[in-house]
Amino acid sequence: MADALKTASPAPRARVQAMKEYHPPLGCRDTLRLDFNENTLACSPKVREALAAVSLGSLTRYPEREPVEAMVAAHLGLKAEQVALTNGVDEAIHVLFETFLEAGDELLLPVPTYTMYEVYASATDARVIAVQAADDLRFPFERLVAAITPKTKVIAIANPNSPSGSVATREQILELARRAPQAVVLVDEAYFHFYGETVMDLVGTVPNLIVARTFSKAYGLAGLRLGLLAGPLDLMRWVRRVLSPYSVNSLALVCLRAALADTEYLDWYVGEVLAARSEFEAALDAAGVRRWPSWANFILVEIGARHVEFVRLMRDAGVLVRDRSSDPGCDGRVRITIGTREQMKQAVVALNEAMAALRSGGETR
Repeated sequence: MADALKTASPAPRARVQAMKEYHPPLGCRDTLRLDFNENTLACSPKVREALAAVSLGSLTRYPEREPVEAMVAAHLGLKAEQVALTNGVDEAIHVLFETFLEAGDELLLPVPTYTMYEVYASATDARVIAVQAADDLRFPFERLVAAITPKTKVIAIANPNSPSGSVATREQILELARRAPQAVVLVDEAYFHFYGETVMDLVGTVPNLIVARTFSKAYGLAGLRLGLLAGPLDLMRWVRRVLSPYSVNSLALVCLRAALADTEYLDWYVGEVLAARSEFEAALDAAGVRRWPSWANFILVEIGARHVEFVRLMRDAGVLVRDRSSDPGCDGRVRITIGTREQMKQAVVALNEAMAALRSGGETR
């Protein structure tokens, strides 16, 4: 009996055992981080001021996110009840899938796309229907429409999409919502600020549309884990039933107020990234590196069979980039985050040296 107690252990449910694992790569802060699509510089200086004003006593109390949700809703032109703050957009996706997906349901997922959609969907008993984009990686609208069935319960659209940087048009999103009235159409606008187009204004008008946003990208609050879901009242009440009431911490709520208020800093950073993106695209073209059009703060490039060496050479030069070869249809392709113009000058030097080494068959470092 004692031996049995030592060796036996509880088994998780079968669905958990079958889940796809996700292991984020570890980075070195002494390098230029162009691998996670984060803000590569800093959050608003007003966030630091807000943190400095936090009292020790306030940390003894559970966070109250409702007042901040009301402020965010007003910022978006919505009612407070239409917005739920989450522990990053990851929790938003997880909660949404737990709310609406069950056995026999189908999630339509255009791929390649954000890995965590499939990870969180695999924790449910729903079936993931992957809809592959063509080689140009444009949004596969026609293929998605053809894949809709009565079992379709969620259609997840990252807009702009990662790792491709492609977008779905407003008309395509509306048509999908119309053709699948039984399904929640999730539009994940994590990179909205670098694109400028949104369907947030349709929340509450389109009955099956839910929009997700994150404060990890343009706002530079990735370490605080802040996201949101916005949707019709009758859908959001079910989402709130699943959502933990205290998953967003007090420091994040304090910082969010400050970050939202500093529109001048946000506009400056976004403008800097867009200018840097244009300059980096020109550098890629000059280097003869194939790239895909991007409406986000990153660019997907074609490296080919030696993509692993390329990533290593860039890392040795002090620049981290993300190998996306394991994504569907992305063999040999690498995603590069766009930072400031000054940072991207360093990236261009590293890229040119890496490509020269690969083309010569050797290494420069």
